[in-house]
Amino acid sequence: MALGALLSANALAQNNDPVIMTINGKNITRSEFEYSYNKNNSDGVIDKKSVKEYVPLYVDFKLKVAAAEEARYDTISSIRKELLGYKEQMVLPTIVDSAFIEREARITYENTAKRFGTDDMLTASHILVLVRQDASEADAAKAKQRIDSIYNVLKGGADFATVAKACSDDKGSAQNGGSLGQFGKGMMIPDFEKAAYALKKGEMSAPVKSTVGWHIIKMEDRHPFEPYEFHHDNIIKFLEQRGVKEASANNYIDSIAKQKNVSRDAVIEQLCDDLMAKDSDLKYLSQEYYDGTLMYEICKDQIWDKAKADEAGLEAFFNNNKKNYTWDAPRFCGVIVHAKDDATLAAAKKALKGVPETEWSKTLTSTFNNDTVKLVRVERGIYKKGDNANVDKLMFKTGELKPTKGFESTGVIGKVYKKPRTYRDVRGQVLTDYQTQLEVEWLQGLRNKYKVEVNDAVVETVNAH
Repeated sequence: MALGALLSANALAQNNDPVIMTINGKNITRSEFEYSYNKNNSDGVIDKKSVKEYVPLYVDFKLKVAAAEEARYDTISSIRKELLGYKEQMVLPTIVDSAFIEREARITYENTAKRFGTDDMLTASHILVLVRQDASEADAAKAKQRIDSIYNVLKGGADFATVAKACSDDKGSAQNGGSLGQFGKGMMIPDFEKAAYALKKGEMSAPVKSTVGWHIIKMEDRHPFEPYEFHHDNIIKFLEQRGVKEASANNYIDSIAKQKNVSRDAVIEQLCDDLMAKDSDLKYLSQEYYDGTLMYEICKDQIWDKAKADEAGLEAFFNNNKKNYTWDAPRFCGVIVHAKDDATLAAAKKALKGVPETEWSKTLTSTFNNDTVKLVRVERGIYKKGDNANVDKLMFKTGELKPTKGFESTGVIGKVYKKPRTYRDVRGQVLTDYQTQLEVEWLQGLRNKYKVEVNDAVVETVNAH
């Protein structure tokens, strides 16, 4: 291609899908942004954003990905394994190795045919009168009398299926008129099988004794085992239920890897690249998964886990923002103790003198309970009126006690406070707010570190070109 034609082609591609933003030197096209915007702002999304509202959110997302890539999160073995696993999930359903599936179907047929040998396939029904192995002579005689009676009714012209539904002890087949479906050699108990194979199509046996009782067998049909073509479709369905398509895809990948002398992972990577080259939605879905995985891992390290472990930071954040953490009503802070009796409850209260509140539950359970004897049950928490009946009665003087079965004495240890004492009293809320602050500070640092350019003119054309 001449240089002029190449430049024209590149210009056309850029016009069709211009760069909407560049973050840390990496261009992001309008189509990639549109894919993300439309997916996250479709009908049914509660907090839908306009394109202009979504741009800074998308920039923040990509800044986190850039930080993760610079920190080489994509080289961590566990993350690489997860990303490759995702690509494998994308690739496997697109591969159908028909030759492999056909070989498996042929093997299944041949193994089945070998098991049946030259014997016919039978389609039969039966009526069973159960005889327990330890049945008394009297019970055995009653069973024989019953089967003979049923046999005589059938010989008299009664409908076999109707009698089976009414009289057979094999409830599974009885509801289908005694039908056992199709079976072959080795699929039934020996005495039953021998009697069945002695019958011609349409014949009914006299009562036959087996290890489970008495049978009357009606031969519906019998014929040699059908050829492969007859069973082909059913065998394929059977194999598909057992994952033959996935097995065929894995076999294909392994054979390509062996043929090209490369790793299985390399084949999956190449197949995934080929798929994404043909399907832009698949390409952006894969990119989204990659970005999301890296973002999650770096946020976990830089924000979520970091904040959880930073007790000093949480305390300082709470102390600097106490006005944000108020209660609409007083709270009881402490423990509810369910004790075996009043003496145990009194001893429990005494045991906590001088013990820090954070250790109350542990102290009571270790002092009064062991592997075999449980003298107390302890609930630790923060309760406002209406949260717990026992706290309501003992601390807020309303309602009735609700003792726990087996623990007759109920008491509370702690105090009522009008506002949170420390960040621990509102830890969940403080943690969320502290994580938000860490994220804001981190993102500001990333914006200072990485160059961000947004093409506002291209933004105006999103979903309007």
